[in-house]
Amino acid sequence: MEIMQVVGLAIVAAVLLVILRRQRPEMAVVLSLVVGLAIFFMVAQRLLAILEFLRELAARARVDSLYLNTILKIVGIAYIAEIGAQVCRDVEETSVAAKVELAGKVLILALAIPIVMAILEAILRVL
Repeated sequence: MEIMQVVGLAIVAAVLLVILRRQRPEMAVVLSLVVGLAIFFMVAQRLLAILEFLRELAARARVDSLYLNTILKIVGIAYIAEIGAQVCRDVEETSVAAKVELAGKVLILALAIPIVMAILEAILRVL
C-alpha cells in the first residue's frame, strides 16, 4: 500500500527533523522540502490518473473545458498555497505563511469570477 510508504517516510523524516532542528536547523529545512517533494512524486502518478478521469467525465457530461480547467487551477492553487504556507510555518515564519494563504485566496477568487458570472447569467435566464 502506497500510504504505508508515505507514512513510513514521514515518520522517519519527522524523527530526523527533530534531531536536526536542534543541531543544524538549516539542514532541517532542506530535509523537510526534500521529503515533501518525495511524497509528492510518490503520489504524482495517482494525481495524473485522477486528472485524466476528471477530463473524461467532463467530456461525457459535455462540460465546457474552460470550467474544468479553471476548477483544476483553483484546486492546484489551494494545494500549492497550503504547501507554501506550511513550509513557511516550518521555519517559523507565520507572517509570511499568512501572506501566502492570502495570495492563494485572492488568486482563487480571481479565477472563480468567470464561473460565478456564468452561474449568475444562467440564473437570470431562468428568471
